Amino acid sequence: MPELIPIPIPIPIPLRTFKGHEDGVRAVAVFPDEWRMVTASDDKTLHLWDLKTGDVLKKMEEHHTWVWSLAVSRDGQLIASGDGGGKIIIWHGETGESLIKAHSSWIKSLDFSPDGTVLASGSFDQTTKLWNTKTWQQQGDPIRCASDVNCVRYSPSGELLAITTNKDIQIYNPGTRKCVASFKGHKSYNFSLAWMPDGTRLLTSGSDPTIREWDTSTWERVGSPWQGHSQAIYAIAFNSTGTLVASASHDGHVRLWQLSDQRTVATFKHSSYLRCVTFSVDGKHILSGGGDKMITEWAVPDDIISKIPTITTFAKSSQAKLDKMLWEDALQDAQKAIVLDLSSHIGYQLKHTALRGLQRYDEAIDAFTIMLSKLDHAPEAKVRDLRQQHIHPSQVGDAIQRAVWTELEYAPLRLLNTSTGVLCDRAAQMSTFKMSAEYKELLSSTTKHSDLQTGRIKDVTATYFRCVLLSHRWEETEVVLLDIQDKVVYELNELGGLVKLQSFCKVARDAGYRWAWMDTCCIDKRSNTEVQESVNSMFVWYRHSALTIVYLSDVPPSSKPGALARSIWNERGWTFQEFVAPKVVIFYQKDWSLYLGNRSPNHKESSAIMKELENATGIDAQALVTFRPGMTGAREKLQWASKRVTTLQEDVAYSLFGIFGITLPVIYGERRQNALGRLLQEIVARSGDISVLEWIGQPSEFNSCLPAHITSYTTPPRTLPPLSDDDIRTQVSSLRQTMDTDLALELYDQLEQLSAPRFANCRLHLPCISFRITEVGPSRGLAQDTYHIKAEGLNDLLITTKEPLLHFSRSRLNRRTLLLVRPWDRYLLEVSDFADQPDSTDDSESTEALRLMVRLRQPFNVFLLARQRTGEYKRIVSDHNIVAQVKDISSVDNMHIGTVEIL
Repeated sequence: MPELIPIPIPIPIPLRTFKGHEDGVRAVAVFPDEWRMVTASDDKTLHLWDLKTGDVLKKMEEHHTWVWSLAVSRDGQLIASGDGGGKIIIWHGETGESLIKAHSSWIKSLDFSPDGTVLASGSFDQTTKLWNTKTWQQQGDPIRCASDVNCVRYSPSGELLAITTNKDIQIYNPGTRKCVASFKGHKSYNFSLAWMPDGTRLLTSGSDPTIREWDTSTWERVGSPWQGHSQAIYAIAFNSTGTLVASASHDGHVRLWQLSDQRTVATFKHSSYLRCVTFSVDGKHILSGGGDKMITEWAVPDDIISKIPTITTFAKSSQAKLDKMLWEDALQDAQKAIVLDLSSHIGYQLKHTALRGLQRYDEAIDAFTIMLSKLDHAPEAKVRDLRQQHIHPSQVGDAIQRAVWTELEYAPLRLLNTSTGVLCDRAAQMSTFKMSAEYKELLSSTTKHSDLQTGRIKDVTATYFRCVLLSHRWEETEVVLLDIQDKVVYELNELGGLVKLQSFCKVARDAGYRWAWMDTCCIDKRSNTEVQESVNSMFVWYRHSALTIVYLSDVPPSSKPGALARSIWNERGWTFQEFVAPKVVIFYQKDWSLYLGNRSPNHKESSAIMKELENATGIDAQALVTFRPGMTGAREKLQWASKRVTTLQEDVAYSLFGIFGITLPVIYGERRQNALGRLLQEIVARSGDISVLEWIGQPSEFNSCLPAHITSYTTPPRTLPPLSDDDIRTQVSSLRQTMDTDLALELYDQLEQLSAPRFANCRLHLPCISFRITEVGPSRGLAQDTYHIKAEGLNDLLITTKEPLLHFSRSRLNRRTLLLVRPWDRYLLEVSDFADQPDSTDDSESTEALRLMVRLRQPFNVFLLARQRTGEYKRIVSDHNIVAQVKDISSVDNMHIGTVEIL
């Protein structure tokens, strides 16, 4: 039995009519707000209607001939109308006041782009023109269509512009003006067209009279032509869900079609020909008009309405598909939800999530921005309140940028992009990040104020900007900045050191790091400012590197254990901080294979490798791993650096700035002694550590208390075994019987008042206990440069020095004053818990003073100073530590406490 085809429902009685025009109605459009409508007529006017009351809100009368076409922008703010005389008038969408007038030729069709930035006009002069809606100037050259234009319509995305002409149908990319498709369409004239809301189908009508459906992915016709009208079809329109189509014909009928089976489900009869038709925003009504000089409103039958999906239907369907990560399907349903209610935020919220799932982040951000706008302008207060929990992408961008600058604060100024091989400054690094999927994903996924508190922004930026630094020994030829600037390092050749640079970048890239830094080519050495910042920041850069790669150019492949210890890399000045600063280090051999084949992620955790380095450097392996910059243990750190060498003499000092956590001017060209002197004076001034003044070697011209060479610190300072607490307690008890406690307290107070050592104009102001030398004589049976010394309050001692000393005694005085000084160490004042002992009955202050006396009578290191004519002193160096001891600690008269100025 053949299938019965339902007969279309004839609707003879309209809901109401809108009368007021004096001639035929050419065009009709409904505003997104659902309560206004605008119509255009052969009577040269437009009418703005209130859909709720049916009243004319405004009659717009600036045209001087038939008004053939009109369009309303998607936001309802603008109305465009075109007439038979070629005039386009732009009207304000709410008040109906004319804003701008532009001229073309006979305007048959108008349409706004979805974003409202462009108005397309189709004309009988066989062209389509595009107008900028801010300046109302024509954009580019007209699109020449080779036939009269009857209709122009933008696709829902705005990416395509469809044009019907008398001869064919043309599809253009409006941005490039390139025709992407062209086909005959109808047997004779092509009149109207309409895009399905999701953009997957295009419907066209013509004089044949049929409607034809086209697949927008192939531009092939879908199914057979839709038949039913007896005369030309001048207008077609989709409902918001894309499920129903209305067509208006010269035969006086509006036909309602079901897209799924291309079948007519209802007809509506007018008393005259028709020129225009559209749906209400909710799709429940049809508005049509033509020769009867009015707009007629028809109700779509209830049984048809009941089958139309609602925004809730599509929203639920989209969310269900999002839960299953069916991103494309979810996106289609979200788009349908948007079309059903352009004022709602729900569809855009779902669209944003689906686009993120598809990794179309730019589109996701756009969708989210629109969602925020919908929330801002929602009529319901509770919906507007939802806006408060969301954050605008521009604010997220600011937060990301702050996180990036925080991250880059501890990174080198220039970095090599290991993916592209291009050297990037800070601006280029930021630009690269903003173009990356990581940035766009972060920007699109950070949607709420609470998201800013999760730390994800910090984590993403930290991961993206992870940087690998290289530690290596410079060869005779190295790549410099000018060699690679604005070039791709992977494409270069015939440059000395290039293979090392390329291999380093590839190793870093293959390990998953985007950024790399190499000191030879990533610093602009022509810029004193940049060199200054780089030298003072280098320790911090290595400290915060994700990985430091050590390249051992003198360690051949397949080396045995011990090769690292023999590498000259261990002897270079800069490589000291390059190893102790970073937390993660990996060693590579000459052929860029792993040292000893060790594949552990951090060679600092390899006991075998660290033992080699301990043997090579003399530094405890644990100290190498747990190294902390700063003044603590300053003398020991100088000893660690004492055997290292640099190519430039000033670098002996500059390479240690980071080791001690200090920042000083970098002055290449100054003498080594000056550079080292500035470093050492800063250490002494900031730490107060007088052990830095204990060295063996030649004095510096910078200051005689500082060494001329860092090698003077190779020998560790002489240290005496500390007294036990029991020894101190015993001696304190003895001193109570033999020493005036008041004198001890007075000495304690004097020493407590001494200031820390400081430098001013290369002069050392040294707080100390000084002892005047009363006799210098020859030593019996020893070398000529060894002298027998007597000093007030000290036991006699021998001093060896290459500087000649004049012999003198109390009976034969010397005009040159000589002193032995004990630099004051404030740690000797350290308060103990001795006074807190239960059996203690004396005043705690006197006890501490006596404890100090006990410490002062232990052997100690002294400096030999000679007074100059100007009153200052200079140090006379010895080839060994000078150790002295007081004769009688109870006699403090011979201890002169004060500050000595030393040149």
